[in-house]
Amino acid sequence: MCNTMKDTLYQNILKDKKAGKKSFVCLLDPDKLSLTNVDDVIRLSIEAKVDYFFIGGSLIINLMLDELITNIKKQCDIPIILFPGGTNQLSYRADALLYLSLISGRNPDLLIGKHVETAPFLKVSPLEIISTGYMLIDGGVPTTVSYMSNTYPIPRNKNDIAATTAIAGEYLGMKLMYMDAGSGAKYPIDDSMVETVSMSVECPLIIGGGLKTPELCEAKAKAGADLVVVGDAIEKNPQLVLEMAAAVHGASKK
Repeated sequence: MCNTMKDTLYQNILKDKKAGKKSFVCLLDPDKLSLTNVDDVIRLSIEAKVDYFFIGGSLIINLMLDELITNIKKQCDIPIILFPGGTNQLSYRADALLYLSLISGRNPDLLIGKHVETAPFLKVSPLEIISTGYMLIDGGVPTTVSYMSNTYPIPRNKNDIAATTAIAGEYLGMKLMYMDAGSGAKYPIDDSMVETVSMSVECPLIIGGGLKTPELCEAKAKAGADLVVVGDAIEKNPQLVLEMAAAVHGASKK
């Protein structure tokens, strides 16, 4: 049966945004997590009431991807959304996929080229496909994403460029906007940029990269992020998921 563009998770995200509910997301990269850490992160994520798992990386292969998703599914029902770094990072085992278009760059492969390659697979998959405008923001150091994508990030002090890029993405039909300082970023995205972009678009806003403390996570949520994503910090210290999730959830409107 062909994909009918189910909107289950996306509608939940929209509903939460309308209600002012902030969501916390654990980003898991199978390349970086040891088997022990995976189980710790899953256990703590259940305890912390994590809203979503994003699964992705720059170099992972399908075998590792499927193994991680299967492991998560065995232990909990937290929705799993693919955050693919390449065309080989697709799996029917997940619940949804962020169909990323790198609108901050000018690499045609990542604007539409790779999408044409994966469209036949996705057309017949059971995955919920969520079109997402992906924007790289300068985090103070070169990142894997900027290197692998062969693109330059938006300067961290150019709020106007970030806002107009997001507006253009929304006009092109993107359902979500994802601003990312990248894995291992020295600086997270500035609160003023988050606020400016959040006020410029109506679609839900995802913020990630360089978030090392619960306070930083809370600040992004209060600045306008609807979903706050953390990967590196949790990979290094899984216990942080408890405080980070609580900080983001605490920023929800009462």
